[in-house]
Amino acid sequence: MLFSKKISDGGANRSLPRRIGALILCKGTSKVHSGHFLYRAVLILLLIANLFPTEAIAQKSQVPTVTTPPVYRGVPDPNAPPDPQTIADTKWFDVFRDPRLQDLIREALTYNYDLREAVARVDLARANLGLTRSEQYPQIYGGADFTTVGRSRDGEVRIPEPAKKAHSFGSVFINLLSFELDIWGRLRKQTKAARADLLASEEARKAVLTTIVGDVAGSYFIMRELDFELEIARRTLASRLDSLRIIRLREERGVANKLELRQAEELVYDASETIPLLEKLIEQQENFLSVLIGKNPGPITRGLSLTEEQLPPNVPPGLPSDLLVRRPDIRSAEQSLIAAGARIDVARKAYLPRISLSGFFGFESTSLTGLFKSPQSIWAFVPEVSQPIFTGGRLKSNVRFTQAQRDLFLVDYERIIQNAFREVSDSLIARRKTREVREQRALLVATLRDRVRLSYMRYTGGVSNLLEALDADRELFNAELSLAQARRDELITVVQLYKALGGGWQQ
Repeated sequence: MLFSKKISDGGANRSLPRRIGALILCKGTSKVHSGHFLYRAVLILLLIANLFPTEAIAQKSQVPTVTTPPVYRGVPDPNAPPDPQTIADTKWFDVFRDPRLQDLIREALTYNYDLREAVARVDLARANLGLTRSEQYPQIYGGADFTTVGRSRDGEVRIPEPAKKAHSFGSVFINLLSFELDIWGRLRKQTKAARADLLASEEARKAVLTTIVGDVAGSYFIMRELDFELEIARRTLASRLDSLRIIRLREERGVANKLELRQAEELVYDASETIPLLEKLIEQQENFLSVLIGKNPGPITRGLSLTEEQLPPNVPPGLPSDLLVRRPDIRSAEQSLIAAGARIDVARKAYLPRISLSGFFGFESTSLTGLFKSPQSIWAFVPEVSQPIFTGGRLKSNVRFTQAQRDLFLVDYERIIQNAFREVSDSLIARRKTREVREQRALLVATLRDRVRLSYMRYTGGVSNLLEALDADRELFNAELSLAQARRDELITVVQLYKALGGGWQQ
């Protein structure tokens, strides 16, 4: 009763590994000894291993050094000394002060599907680490069996009287299945790669947290901006309906003409057309936000209005070098690079011989009472050494394959870093320029409001025609909508900068 697991060298089906084993099987007084032969065989295989290309095994995989810029492009004063403070170190609930927005973010951090998927991937990587690490330890199993065989007295073998026709025997054993001695550290490297995969998945989960916080905040601000546009449209429509009523009365009394009446109706229809379009966009944005927080499409409770939303008074970006250790996607790519480097070492160590142990110990007897007595013991011990001799180029190709994988991860790592610097720079530029646009549009709205007031005063006083007042009214309506969009864009630039700097995953 011997259970032995063949240890494969990872070569092709036509590989010719040299397998030398020593079996010690004892039952009663029978013994076979071959330890001295095994010792000499191991020495021979170690000499053979030196003939194969293993010169690169000692190389360590290191994460490449990345040159970071001294300051971010887009800061207000590039000549000023860099400020180590950054908004990314601030908790998300201290950045976004709207209580309803905070509730939405909390719901998304609980029910969002992308986050739940990321958590499942972390659990998957953690389980894979446990599976890989278990290969470093012996696999021990226990077993027992009981067999009864009954034969005919007149069968192939006659059973004379008074011998019994039935014969029973049982066994109990502990089985050690092929424990590999990790002399070269191949299994430890596999565990290192699996641990790096786990860390990469954990950092990917944090990156999802950052994305969710930014997406929920950005979607909420877009929804509040559409609400504000709808409020402007309804207020404008009410004002234009009142003006239309006055102009219609003037036309009935002969003070105004049909052209003025049609021009006033045109403005009313223009505002009326905008309202259902905005209502459609609002409901679609509510549906998007509902799915983002893991719920069925439905209405969203509002909090502060667009003009009441508070921006952080200061949004420092911090040092560019800190971005490498703060952004989860960069750290995830770094861990993936480390895992790929460890797998190169695993592939290189496949050239070296593998030494494994297998065996079992137990008892076998025809009677239960004498099962555990010393003469009934059975055991086996099988040391085994395997050395790849010819694999058809599989081992070399596997090394090249893992090296190519690492090169891909290296390119991805460098690209993620460059994109991170670009995203921060773009966000800083957008924040500064969007604020300037919003300030100018606010001045334009104030000017147009005064122009509308003066134009209607001149029209009612008979100094100018209605066309001048209607043009001013139309420009004011468009300017107010543009101002609302500028306020929304300014809020979103803060969200984008907070996300680009790697904030949002801190709890």
